[in-house]
Amino acid sequence: MDRKSYTAELAGLRELRAEITAAEKTVAAAQKELDKLTAQRARRVAGLAGYEGAQAAPIAKASGLSVGDVVRIAPLLDPTPADVRAANADDQATATAAAPAPAPEAEMVADPAVAVAPALTRTAPVLEQPAPAAPVVEASAEVEDQAVVAEQPAPTAAPVVPAASVAAAPRPAVEAGPRELPTLPEGPAGARFEAVTTGLVSKRPNFVQQARATVFLDAATGDLAVRDRVVRLDLGARTPGEILDAVLATAPGTERIYITAGAPWHDGAERYSTLKDAVAAWLNTPSDRWTTAVGSGRDKLAGHFVHQRQPVGRYAPATSPEGPVTEIRSMGEWFDADGADVVTCRDAFRLLWQALRRHWDDAVLMGSPSQTGRDLWSRTIPTTGKWAGGYPVLSEELRGLLHATGGQGRTELILPPRVPEHLPALVEYDRTFAYAKHLWKSPVGTPRRITAAAFAAMTGAEQVKALMSCSHWHIKVTVPAGWNHVGLLPAPVTGDRAWIYPSEPGATFTTWAGGAEVHLALSNHLMPWKVEILGGLLFEDGKPLDEWGKRLKSAWADLTNLSKLHGDERQRTAAYLASRAVRSVLLFGLGGFAQRPRLVSGTTPVGEALPAGVEILGQDGEVVTWQRQAGFSRDPYAHPEWAAYVWSGARAALLDMKYRQGKEVIGYAGALHAKPGTVVYFGTDGIALTERQPWPYRGEPGDYLLKGHLTGPVEHPTSQEQYLKLRGLGRAELAEKGADQ
Repeated sequence: MDRKSYTAELAGLRELRAEITAAEKTVAAAQKELDKLTAQRARRVAGLAGYEGAQAAPIAKASGLSVGDVVRIAPLLDPTPADVRAANADDQATATAAAPAPAPEAEMVADPAVAVAPALTRTAPVLEQPAPAAPVVEASAEVEDQAVVAEQPAPTAAPVVPAASVAAAPRPAVEAGPRELPTLPEGPAGARFEAVTTGLVSKRPNFVQQARATVFLDAATGDLAVRDRVVRLDLGARTPGEILDAVLATAPGTERIYITAGAPWHDGAERYSTLKDAVAAWLNTPSDRWTTAVGSGRDKLAGHFVHQRQPVGRYAPATSPEGPVTEIRSMGEWFDADGADVVTCRDAFRLLWQALRRHWDDAVLMGSPSQTGRDLWSRTIPTTGKWAGGYPVLSEELRGLLHATGGQGRTELILPPRVPEHLPALVEYDRTFAYAKHLWKSPVGTPRRITAAAFAAMTGAEQVKALMSCSHWHIKVTVPAGWNHVGLLPAPVTGDRAWIYPSEPGATFTTWAGGAEVHLALSNHLMPWKVEILGGLLFEDGKPLDEWGKRLKSAWADLTNLSKLHGDERQRTAAYLASRAVRSVLLFGLGGFAQRPRLVSGTTPVGEALPAGVEILGQDGEVVTWQRQAGFSRDPYAHPEWAAYVWSGARAALLDMKYRQGKEVIGYAGALHAKPGTVVYFGTDGIALTERQPWPYRGEPGDYLLKGHLTGPVEHPTSQEQYLKLRGLGRAELAEKGADQ
């Protein structure tokens, strides 16, 4: 190119810039209109969910959405089987079709089949508790992050309106629109909600898992940790084929590659509209020597797992598609490596395996913490006693009900005027290894249905016992007059948020909640709420997770202590990362019990028949990437009742948790033990407030650890993203200044 051509190209580039600017404005205007129409479509889809005969597939076709998108907008459409809807629709189809929106609250009030639960009074605790004589807060102590087990939409800010502002500002439930939850039907259809699946039992395995040849690769530097040596590889353009070529040439027989840093699946992400598209394109990068593994048996057509940050690529030699499989996985499934090198990550895995082997002589680290957690649990199923034959799996109808009505973590940003516009400080507390505290008791067996009339006929002592047992209740809730604190019970809504927590005095809503939360609403030391029992499920109290939890807590404690006491810095870091991996095993293992319907992705070569019921995500010259609704399978380890009960207990502990010494209660913690107007944020296992709390920290599961302190004044965050940025600043400040700042 000569100078004249160069100058001409520059002039043309300026003209193109002007055209692009004009086009961007046009696109922005079109996007605004598109967002408006998309929101309108979502409201209509949610409204259609009110019809009992509604099905996701025809709504998806009419709306131009995928079945998965419809289910995310209206979860009620997913878990309720068609035969149950049909049984309920005989007498109501005509009326329901004419009024697809959820029934007005006034009609629900008129329902005579309710029983008002008694207020359960207790002595009010002293809020101002003396701090422990010598509080110890280790910077490296294990804490529970804001991790999400199940696939739920990320909640957005849930404003909490004060009593004085009720007339001026809409309630959150009205803002988002109520979401009607399934109920327990009468007659033969209802019997399926008090049943288990025939021939489906969680049994102790009679085999030992096989370990996989595993290596650890830093995709940024090319460092590969294989056995006890480190090799520097040339990864070329970091495509899957080039990574596999380099690794297998150095470590033949490798079956699993963990990427510890570098995230090659994000290379060129700016060229794609979504991160998921970029990951799918990377996973399917053509290679002359490698192809997508098709699996065998039940794993046939397993293919890749497309995830924005933690994908799984499964590859086989092109000459033998059903031959040996090598996986490329993310280290982030287990823990955040946070700059640790491949040797430290390898040592962390070794320490993790050693810690688990002290409690399971047949422990094997599988591909993910979820798989590992479930396998380890299965090896604690009792060999004697009532459940020696295994734990029965609930009916599909009941699992669907628990899926639709048993949410996971509470995520809520409380906005002004309930909290100041300018916060005097932002103080973060996080519950250490939180879910491990709630595994000592869980529901087992076939539940017994409790009607409103049956609950009303119970004596006061029987009602209290039922609420404190492993139970799940359909209730109508009224926030009492004079209430000035945070909400206590979840209310279902449509849109991005699955649940909100109304707190305005007089607010009324219908929902489902676990016994722990219902009991807290009736017995909290501030003011009992009005709870009307519409029905419920009462399980037998059992301990199916207790032994599993005890062993994992012991392994976690061993690794946590090692991370503080080991003389070698690398080993201290490795032990800390291993302790985080134990947390993931418990957290995601518990989420695996929920067995929620989920989308499964895979790939099929171009020209071959696609599996039934798939949605095409993308296509290149070689393969088609697709996803499909997995639904409920005959999974012998599906126990959503366990996950729902633990999650309910954890949500209740965010509000009120007791510190015990033996059987004696020696202190309290949680949002209800902070002053009204000081709670800013709930995040699954932690809360943020505007001031320090005198909550003791003993380093035990469930304890509240001071995790961050950002000195004010701080402008109140208006979104979850803004809060997370402030949270990071608060953690950095606390690390710099120390806990006694």
